[in-house]
Amino acid sequence: MFELIAVIIALAGLVAALAHDGYLAMLGSAANKRAGGAPIAQFVRSRWVVAGSTTAAGLLALLLATGGGFAEVLAVILGAGTAGVAAKALQSSRERFHTGN
Repeated sequence: MFELIAVIIALAGLVAALAHDGYLAMLGSAANKRAGGAPIAQFVRSRWVVAGSTTAAGLLALLLATGGGFAEVLAVILGAGTAGVAAKALQSSRERFHTGN
C-alpha cells in the first residue's frame, strides 16, 4: 500500500517537473522566433539548471518508489520536494511573463 502512495507522489513530482520543462521549452521557442526576444531567451537558459535538476530528482524518486521499505520513504520525501520546487519554479516563471488580459 505504501508503495502505491510513493509511486503516486513521485509521479506528481515528475509531472510538475515536466510541466516546468515544457513551459520553458515553449517560452524559449517563442523568444527565439521573435525579434527582441534575447532577454527572454537568456532567462530561459538560466532556468534550465533548475528544470533539469527537478526532472532528474523526479525520475530518481520514481525509481526509488519501486524499492522496498526505506527507499519508498525516500521516494515520498524526494517526490514531494520535487513537486514543490518544480511548481514554485513554474509559478515564478509564469508570473514574470504573464500579461493577464
